Amino acid sequence: MTALVVGPDGLGRCHWAYSAPEYLPYHDEEWGQPVRGDEPLYERLTLEAFQSGLSWITILRKRAAFRAAFGDFALETVAGFGSDDVERLMADQGIVRNRMKIEAAIHNARVALDLPGGLSDFLWAYAVPDQARPATGGDVPAVTAESTAMAKALKKAGFKFFGPTTAYALMQATGMVNDHLIGCMEKPAS
Repeated sequence: MTALVVGPDGLGRCHWAYSAPEYLPYHDEEWGQPVRGDEPLYERLTLEAFQSGLSWITILRKRAAFRAAFGDFALETVAGFGSDDVERLMADQGIVRNRMKIEAAIHNARVALDLPGGLSDFLWAYAVPDQARPATGGDVPAVTAESTAMAKALKKAGFKFFGPTTAYALMQATGMVNDHLIGCMEKPAS
């Protein structure tokens, strides 16, 4: 199913909002809402990178543990992590324990701190606020020219573990594009 689903409250929503209990509040309160600020965007960038190869629901369910393990994604804190922290994170059953992703998250915090103008301005330069909203889930791309450009710019800046598909997921989640289906959060016409 890739169309709107009308919920008990009479509002149409993107079909995926009903695929797990945690998705409904995430869809309604977070996904697609503009996120600004270096640390909030670093958190989202990091979680999207950890999601690579996994289901987003896995990351969403582990989000509180990720926040605790990564010092609430404070850039200075994570940038200061060393080998003992990598081992601590590898032993943390509350998060995804992938050494390459953990090391990339620490490395990316250091790179983010060195970006002229900050991470938020860097990422928002690729936003497409006037993009046409999709009619069905089948109309939602996995990659766009903007996400490809963002991924290339991130790589050039030194970021690791972040490609065009992950970049587009970040853009969707943080309101850089609006992929809520047409009619989402509206009462259907009778």
